[in-house]
Amino acid sequence: MIDSKGVIAMANKELMSSPLPQSGPKLTDERAIDPTKERFFVASQAQLMWWKFLKHRMAVVGGIVVIFLYLVAIFGDFIAPYNPHYRTGHPFAPPQLPRFVDNSGNFHLRPFVYGVKSQMDMTTFKRVYVPDESKVYPLKFFVRGYEYKLFGLFKTDLHLFGTDEGGVIYLCGTDQLGRDVFSRMVYGTRVSLSIGLVGVLISLVLGIILGGVSGLFGGVIDLIIQRLIEVIQAFPSIPLWMTLAAALPADWSPLLVYFGITVILSFIGWTGLARVVRGWFLSLRNEDFVLAARLSGASESRIIFKHLLPSFLSHIIASVTLSIPGMILSETSLSFLGIGLRPPVISWGVLLQDAQNIHAVAMAPWLLYPALLVVLAVLAFNFVGDGLRDAADPYTTAT
Repeated sequence: MIDSKGVIAMANKELMSSPLPQSGPKLTDERAIDPTKERFFVASQAQLMWWKFLKHRMAVVGGIVVIFLYLVAIFGDFIAPYNPHYRTGHPFAPPQLPRFVDNSGNFHLRPFVYGVKSQMDMTTFKRVYVPDESKVYPLKFFVRGYEYKLFGLFKTDLHLFGTDEGGVIYLCGTDQLGRDVFSRMVYGTRVSLSIGLVGVLISLVLGIILGGVSGLFGGVIDLIIQRLIEVIQAFPSIPLWMTLAAALPADWSPLLVYFGITVILSFIGWTGLARVVRGWFLSLRNEDFVLAARLSGASESRIIFKHLLPSFLSHIIASVTLSIPGMILSETSLSFLGIGLRPPVISWGVLLQDAQNIHAVAMAPWLLYPALLVVLAVLAFNFVGDGLRDAADPYTTAT
């Protein structure tokens, strides 16, 4: 029989006789880190958000549409073939699209349009426009037209497309005064999209400051700010807009009216973002990094802008992106009702004022085309906002 000492001796002998282990086991190919996934471990938060945003196809498409609309707004003078206030002499002319095949079946390498002539329909006694086949005008790019200042600095008369002198091209028809609807839609893009950006920027500043102060300090300050938010949100939106917009003097210049409408929209739109910022501040103000910043002597403004805001900056970006469509719809609604921007200012809402008359719409349904731009812009911004919201949690890309 072997006692305990004998067992220990035999174990030591076996251990001494066994060869020393080599270096640690090598990772097989299956256990090695995939080089394509290794980048997630060293990427910054912005890179992770960008990679996940690219996986959201509708958000990418929406981003392309948004960029395209802003390019149209920036280069509107160059893109529009006519002055938006120019009366062509063809009221309620229908859309005139370029064509490659004439009425005789002949194919043309260069797109062209026929001339336009009006005549009276003896059955309905309405003016109708028919193509004048005796006049063919090729469509040309980089043509000369009315003078404008590119970016407000460089005087030029170069335009993206047009026809020779004597020809006209109405891609979206004309209105009751004979003004080209396409050119007016291009100019309206500049106002409608910029009022969304400016309005959201002001709402962002108000929402961050008031919401941050409310959530960080609490107490009486929080009580006052929250009651103010509740009072503003308790008013019906459209009557409140109408009341504030009607307070604008009728003799104001278009620039002042534009600024006034922007301030009104911002005054109403900051409350939602302020509530969101307050909630985040309430949940983060007692965190260790905030207490450490206070103990190190950081001011309250530094704590807000250097420590608290960056912790949920992605959420703010998504909220702002989703707020821009609301601003665009608000301006369009006010202008459509006649209490927002007024002619000669051109915006999508101002253009839709012409569609209030059912008789005009029955005769010229193309007057509703600006509404399609509103729908396109709102959908594009919503898709971008959804993509940014999904990318707010970027570390899920590592899976």
